[in-house]
Amino acid sequence: MRLTRSFVAQPLSVGSTITLPEDAAAHLVRVLRLQAGDPCVLFNGDGFDREARIASVSKREVLADIIASRQVDNESPLAITLLQGIARGEKMDLILQKATELGVARILPASSERSEVKLDAQRADKRVAHWREVVVSACEQSGRARVPEVAPPLVLAQAAARREGRGFILDPFAPQALSTLQGSQLRACTLAIGPEGGWSPRDREQLVAAGFEGLRLGPRILRTETAGIAAIAALQAMAGDLG
Repeated sequence: MRLTRSFVAQPLSVGSTITLPEDAAAHLVRVLRLQAGDPCVLFNGDGFDREARIASVSKREVLADIIASRQVDNESPLAITLLQGIARGEKMDLILQKATELGVARILPASSERSEVKLDAQRADKRVAHWREVVVSACEQSGRARVPEVAPPLVLAQAAARREGRGFILDPFAPQALSTLQGSQLRACTLAIGPEGGWSPRDREQLVAAGFEGLRLGPRILRTETAGIAAIAALQAMAGDLG
């Protein structure tokens, strides 16, 4: 039987007993109805799953014993950074969830000329906290034991400057097709996906100046919630761990 995995942002040493954070305790005890003695799996993003057992349940706290540690080796050999133009609400959640399931290593939310979402400092903090919860939940579900970084929102030039590996802008008219890339030589890349309105000419100029190149994934223009997911899956099939 597959056990529920829960993220716990604290050290998890074999032989120790920890107090579960409120969200993990609520899910395991109130939702899943686990009781003292029941097994579960905890992880904190360091690449290991910890076999654990509920030690005690009370109104004030839920304790868990850490029994064993197991390294999880399911990260892709292709380190993909997703530079995502900030999309609205559920679209952004979907993008982050599926990108995490597909194995991205890092996510750079970026504001651009055509961004429909404008975030002040307070809203940005709340939105980033929510995005990180989405990513953690996707790790819990997909079995990943390393949590992708979700950077605070950046202006496009700042995000572009954080490119790792080759940088790609999806463009159905680009001369370079995905099939022409040498997958065996690709170890890191950054995908730049525009918001609902796409990249403006000035946005594209900034990306090109930062070393990004056009990449043709297919002949059609994809929506922001489709483009990144499709490109990540294609790159993982060519040079990563899908296929």
